[in-house]
Amino acid sequence: MKLHSLLSAAVMVCFVAGTAMAQTTAKPAAGAAAGAADTAKKTTATTVKAAETSAKTAAAPAKPAAGAAAGAADTAKKTADTAKKAAVAPAAPLPEVPLKAGDPIKIGALFAVTGGASNLGTPEQKTAEMLVEEINARGGIKGHKLLLLIKDSGSDPQKALSLAKQLIEEDRVFAIIGPSTSGETMAMKSLCDQTKTILISCAAADAIVSPLAPYVFKTPQKTSDAIKKIFGEMKKMNITKIAVTSSNTGFGKDGKAQLEKLAPESGIEIVVNEVYEKEATDLTSVLTKVKAANVQAVVNWSIEPAQAILAKNMKQLGFTIPLFQSHGFGNIRYAKEAGEAAEGIIFPAGRLLIADVLPQTNPQKTLLLKYKKDYETKYKEDVSTFGGHAYDAIALLEKALGTATAIEKEKVREALEKITGFVGTAGIFNMSATDHTGLDMNAFEVLTVKGGKFAVYGGK
Repeated sequence: MKLHSLLSAAVMVCFVAGTAMAQTTAKPAAGAAAGAADTAKKTTATTVKAAETSAKTAAAPAKPAAGAAAGAADTAKKTADTAKKAAVAPAAPLPEVPLKAGDPIKIGALFAVTGGASNLGTPEQKTAEMLVEEINARGGIKGHKLLLLIKDSGSDPQKALSLAKQLIEEDRVFAIIGPSTSGETMAMKSLCDQTKTILISCAAADAIVSPLAPYVFKTPQKTSDAIKKIFGEMKKMNITKIAVTSSNTGFGKDGKAQLEKLAPESGIEIVVNEVYEKEATDLTSVLTKVKAANVQAVVNWSIEPAQAILAKNMKQLGFTIPLFQSHGFGNIRYAKEAGEAAEGIIFPAGRLLIADVLPQTNPQKTLLLKYKKDYETKYKEDVSTFGGHAYDAIALLEKALGTATAIEKEKVREALEKITGFVGTAGIFNMSATDHTGLDMNAFEVLTVKGGKFAVYGGK
């Protein structure tokens, strides 16, 4: 109705304008009259178009806002797509700068010193600093000191990727140690491989080394081997029905996938399978579902403080079934945070946590006791398996630098693949061109929490 009124008014205006123009003309000739009529016609058409535009605007006032919002959303999507393509675009390796006499070997180190994984990153940073000091005090490697460039990833995969680019492109590091978590490692795996920068991760997910990337290695034991160790204990306990809880992190997702894959072949049925936010501060709702399912045990896969929260909530809800944690439980701080609720937790871990009780014949004992003593004396805190992962990463790199025919990235990468029988904190490493972890199930012991301390699990 509003459109019709506006159009009528426009036509009337044009008619009056055309009539006035005809009346005031000084030439009564037919040609002049025709010209006036043509002018009036053009004026009418222009005015009608203006009226139509005004009418449409008046009839649909909300449309521009909606269109602007849609346009903004479309622009944002295109920008995100462009950024995504740029992020996955292959990165070219930078020309390697030959070392001159006395030049330091730059080693980048990415650790989650802050954020949700700080219980991992802090001991890793401290260990790396301690071991590099020790190596340099011995004169370095082939006359070259190590220059450790440490960056705090804040437990953030995207920040880890950004810092990795900085270390590679600006600092021109020879290799990178870390990062602390699986999610961070997966975010930068392709970058390091494409730029031919040696990466020795301190994270555990199998996906870090499977599929294999030539320049990417890791020091923690495999997630799949940890799960096999847990299922082995369950078999002894006649447990067949379990609940799985896991965090929505790279490590949690990897563990969840491996648990689902390996359970059937071990005769285990996953009755409840719940994922929680890594920032979770209460898991009562998750555990209420678990309790209603009447399972025989709970397996939790995470590295966050949620490990302790889950144990506390289980105790509060009156659970009496066993709680199995991943090999990410290997820091006594988690047990201390859980308090009495930590008692009886079962988990696989390296032998560092029980170094004192290992038999004298154990090939790792001497190294483990030395690292434990050095770390605890220097930092006045308990050693953890996470610091051990950084120890192994630097020790393996030192070994490869020492045995390589030249201090060149490809030569050192090849030397890493040839390391066998190497005693580390996580086990005896046997690297190869097809195995960039170098550890098997024998690297694990099954531990428990007893009297607030870690102890060898004796079974039930």
